[in-house]
Amino acid sequence: MSAAPDDPVYRNPVLDADWSDPDVIRVGDDFYLTASSFGRVPGLPLLHSRDLVNWTLVGHALHRLEPESEFAVPRHDCGVWAPSLRHHDGRFWIFWGDPDQGIFQVNAPEIRGPWTRPHLVKAGKGLIDPCPLWDDETGEAYLVHAWAKSRSGVKNRLTGHRMHPHGTELLDEGKVIVDGDRIPGWFTLEGPKLHRHDGWFWILAPAGGVETGWQGAFRSRAFFGPYEEKVVLEQKDTDVNGPHQGGWVRTPSGEDWFLHFQQRGAYGRVVHLQPMEWDPDGWPVIGDDGAPVAGHRRPDLPPQRPAAPATDDDFPGGRPGRQWQWTANPRDGWATHHSADGLRLTCVRTPDAHDLRALPHVLTQRLPGAPCTVEVDLRLDDGEPGARAGLAVLGDAYSWIGLERGTDGAVMLVHRFAETAAERERDAAPPRPAPGGRARLRVDIGAGARCSFSYDTGDGGGDGAGEGFRPSGQVFAATPWRWVGALLGLAALAPTGQGHAGTATFTQFRIRIQEKRADR
Repeated sequence: MSAAPDDPVYRNPVLDADWSDPDVIRVGDDFYLTASSFGRVPGLPLLHSRDLVNWTLVGHALHRLEPESEFAVPRHDCGVWAPSLRHHDGRFWIFWGDPDQGIFQVNAPEIRGPWTRPHLVKAGKGLIDPCPLWDDETGEAYLVHAWAKSRSGVKNRLTGHRMHPHGTELLDEGKVIVDGDRIPGWFTLEGPKLHRHDGWFWILAPAGGVETGWQGAFRSRAFFGPYEEKVVLEQKDTDVNGPHQGGWVRTPSGEDWFLHFQQRGAYGRVVHLQPMEWDPDGWPVIGDDGAPVAGHRRPDLPPQRPAAPATDDDFPGGRPGRQWQWTANPRDGWATHHSADGLRLTCVRTPDAHDLRALPHVLTQRLPGAPCTVEVDLRLDDGEPGARAGLAVLGDAYSWIGLERGTDGAVMLVHRFAETAAERERDAAPPRPAPGGRARLRVDIGAGARCSFSYDTGDGGGDGAGEGFRPSGQVFAATPWRWVGALLGLAALAPTGQGHAGTATFTQFRIRIQEKRADR
């Protein structure tokens, strides 16, 4: 949650949306953060801050998922898991694990690129959460990673490797350097972040699962161990469940801070900022004596103007802003660039028109973690019967409201949903006429991610000033994907057939955040 520059206190979360598995670094006076993006494209979001509280989205490091054919369709829980961001030898580096393929790496001279194509550092099933370390004291390079039991049959352990200083390959077969099964009470050890500090090798890694776990610290005088461990952040009597993996960063004045996520159901994994100090025995102390803080004195950094990743969009030239991601690798022809404002999406013909979850051409952005109102104008252009488009709240279950052209050529306002286990969507409300093929669509999202849909077909102008908004259907409770929070989506589609099915134009996408925070 952004803070005014004259406010001495910030409030958590500082990123109140699904920025899963964050990692953070400082380069000069600038802080940079990346996060998991799973199967969405572009991937590896890149955020920038000067004060660790106010963040903006400045780009992405991964423009297509590889191999491209495997990500031609949605794979919501695959792709980019838990990246690590580092700066070494004048370049930015990001390592991540694809649980089905192995450990990848990209790098760039500047945070905005150009980024290299993904390079496979180590192939293998279940290799996740990698983190490199270039040891300035010895010139050696190392890498540590965790394991996904769903792919490898192994979990709760961290494996270490020597790495080529160029970051292109590993120099040994690896060795288990922390075995969580040998630590009483520890399970699901993952998400390691590797550091060198005060003569020690440090691994900051969570355990216990994302809903109820804790943050651990491990230290050893030698990279391959043995390591001793300590719990350094846990829920205690706060309402911050988890708290889970993140990154440690030091400011120019020498302050230490820790950014981590909290799992919040349909809202995904929101990001908290915790103060960090060192106790007399040299162990990190995170938060308030190991408990997450809801708010704290701001970092000792120059005050910045309030900022947050963009949400609103007028789609100038038909181009979506950085906040939007496709649900799979995009193809030519899904969106049309033009000279005016507005997103012009092709009503892509598909045999999966009955299920938005199966479509690769849904344009999405993160669901805000606070109560909000989402609105967009939609015009369904000339097209074939069955062509449709709308605004969706998308997860394991979904609901959408929009326009559909009937067999008689008339455009109707439709509202549909699909339950988690359902293979097909069905009507959430009876279809209604939409004169002029236009409507302004609205979703009011309240506490618990409960969504109320409404629409205004107005006088055909689509400006919301006609008849006023009318409610549609029952309240819909948004649901997450397996590892991902619910998404807001814009979609245009048509059933299978011959020829062009027309286009849909979206304009004036807006999100208004309410002051009262969700579930707080």
